[in-house]
Amino acid sequence: MAADTAQIFDHPALQRPKVSDREPLHPGYLRVGEDVPPASALDITTMDIVDPEVWRQGKYWDRLERLRNEDPVHFTPDSFVGPYWSVTRYEDIMAIDTDHKRFSSSWEHGGITLGAPLEDFEMPMFIAMDEPRHSEQRITVQPAVAPNMLKEYEPLIRSRTQGLLDSLPVGEPFDWVDKVSVELTTMMLATLFDYPFERRRDLTRWSDVSTNMNNPDICPGGEEQWKQEMMTCLTTFMGIFQERGAMPEKNDLISLLAHGEKTRNMTPMELLGNVILLIVGGNDTTRNSMTGSVYALNKFPAEYEKLKADHSLIPNMVSETIRWQTPLAFMRRTALEDVEMHGKTIKKGDQVAMWYVSGNRDERFWDHPNDFIIDRANARRHISFGFGIHRCVGNRLAELQLQILWQEIMERFSHIEVLAEPSLTSGAFVKGYTWMPVICHPK
Repeated sequence: MAADTAQIFDHPALQRPKVSDREPLHPGYLRVGEDVPPASALDITTMDIVDPEVWRQGKYWDRLERLRNEDPVHFTPDSFVGPYWSVTRYEDIMAIDTDHKRFSSSWEHGGITLGAPLEDFEMPMFIAMDEPRHSEQRITVQPAVAPNMLKEYEPLIRSRTQGLLDSLPVGEPFDWVDKVSVELTTMMLATLFDYPFERRRDLTRWSDVSTNMNNPDICPGGEEQWKQEMMTCLTTFMGIFQERGAMPEKNDLISLLAHGEKTRNMTPMELLGNVILLIVGGNDTTRNSMTGSVYALNKFPAEYEKLKADHSLIPNMVSETIRWQTPLAFMRRTALEDVEMHGKTIKKGDQVAMWYVSGNRDERFWDHPNDFIIDRANARRHISFGFGIHRCVGNRLAELQLQILWQEIMERFSHIEVLAEPSLTSGAFVKGYTWMPVICHPK
C-alpha cells in the first residue's frame, strides 16, 4: 500500500474528505483527531465503545478483544445511547440472536439500534418486529430476492458491472468508494425498488442520512435536517406506493408491499421504516463489503496472489470478506425478562448490543480471526447477516453482487492498488468506508 501522501491527490474528488470538528456527543468522548487511548489504559467497568471517534479511527479492535477475554457480558452504565450491555463472544451472540422469547427486536421495545427512538418519529420496520408480524412482512418482500429473481438479476448485474469497470481510468487514481461501491449498489437498489434510475443517488443519500442523524458531516442540521430528509423520503415513496397499489403486482419491493395482504394498509411511518430498512440493508452492507474486499486483499497480498492463481476461490473469498469486514457492527435486542449470562443479570427492559464485529473475530471460534484468509474452511459461518428469523433477507443477492464484481475484476486488472489508508465511517452501527483512493493496473 502506498504512503498516504496528499500531493498525489490534486483533483478535489481524490482528496480525503474533511471531518467536522464536532463537539463530542457525551462527556468523556473524544474530539475529532484526538488520540484514542489503548484499551489497556481504560477502566473496563465504564468502557463505552460507541464513541464515534473510536470508530472513525478504527481503534475498536483492542476494546472488543478485552471485553471478549475479561467481561464477555459487559454493562456500560453511562453513554450517549443510555445504559447498555455488550455481548462480544460468538456463541453468546448466537444464543441471543435465536432467543426470540427472551430478547425482542420490536420497535415498541426500542428496535435494532442503541438509544431511544425519537418519540414523535418512530419508524416501525419488519426487522424491528417480533413474531408473527415480522414473518408476515418479511414474507411479503422475499419474492424480490428469491432464487428465480437472482437468476433474472444476474445478467443485469454482470452487464452493469462490466460497463462500470470498463469505464474506470486505468493507471490513474480515483475514489473506489464513490466510483464503484456506491454506484454498483445504488444501481441495484434502483432496480429492486423500480426507482427512477436517473435519481438513484437519492437512495444513497437517504441511506447515509438515516443512520447518521448526529453526524455533522452528513447531517449538519442535526435532528431537524434528519426529519426533513426522512419526510422527503416518505413523501416520495408514499407516491410510489400508491401508484404501485393501483397497478398489477410486480416483483419490485414497493409493488410487493403495496399488494401484500399484511402490508398494503401500512401506516405512512411503517412504510418509511420498511423502505429505510431495505435501503440500508441493500446499500450500506454491500457497498462496504465491495470496498472492504479490495482493502483486505491489499493488506494481505499473499491472499491476492492466491486469488489470482485460482479464481474458483471467489465465492469463499466473498464469505470471508463479509466476515472480516462485518458491515453492520451490531444489532440491538431488548430483554423481555431477567436473563442470567456469565454470572451477570441482564434486567428486563435492558438494551443489549450483539457485537457481530466482535463475534466474527472471536478467537474461541475462529483460527487466526484477524487474518483475511480467502480459503478459510468455515468462512460461511460468519454472523454478519445475523442469525435465526432475522437473518438478512437479501444475503444471497449481496453475495451474488460481490462474486460478479470479483469475477469481472479478475478478467480486467492484474491488481487494484490501494494508495492510502481509507477514511472510515464515524459510527458504531454501519461499519464502512467513505473514501479509498486506488489505481487499477491492467493485465
